[in-house]
Amino acid sequence: MHVGTHFFAGWLVGVAPGLSPRERALVASAGVAPDLDGLGIIAEAATANSAHPLPWYSLYHHNLGHNLGFALVVTAFAFALARRRVLTAALVFAAFHLHLLCDLAGSRGTDGEQWPIPYLMPFSRAAQLTWSGQWTLGAWQNTVITAFLLAATVVAAWWWGRSPLGLFSPRADAVFVTTLRARVPPPDPGATA
Repeated sequence: MHVGTHFFAGWLVGVAPGLSPRERALVASAGVAPDLDGLGIIAEAATANSAHPLPWYSLYHHNLGHNLGFALVVTAFAFALARRRVLTAALVFAAFHLHLLCDLAGSRGTDGEQWPIPYLMPFSRAAQLTWSGQWTLGAWQNTVITAFLLAATVVAAWWWGRSPLGLFSPRADAVFVTTLRARVPPPDPGATA
């Protein structure tokens, strides 16, 4: 799936009340952290026509970051930086694994090649996770999931009063939420049913 899809999924894992802005940022970041192993595409593209090409993307994407070992590193990092350590670490671990689940479902290449997820790396090469029903990265299913996550992010912003914009600009977040709530007022907490 696309990085944006993973970001919105990670954001939604950590948007509920109880986390600080930094802790929410850690959870949202964990949703995209496995794709750090895809940054090798820059070196691979830059050296493609050189005498010594660097196939870092081809060799390392879905290998270095898409595994239990990296999940534990990301979770430990979040645990060290959080105030609500156990909750944040648990949500980071969940967001990371949601990324793996999404890739397992919808990241097959257009040529039909699957990228297996070496889940137990670096501890073992035994588990190579694949799913025979995996759809391609550009499939309609990924578009529908992304649209759903985007809509859920807007609803969460309306409901809890915060959006991913708050990760970059609290002021922009406040303007977005205020505008959203002006268009669709939240229920009055004092109203009786």
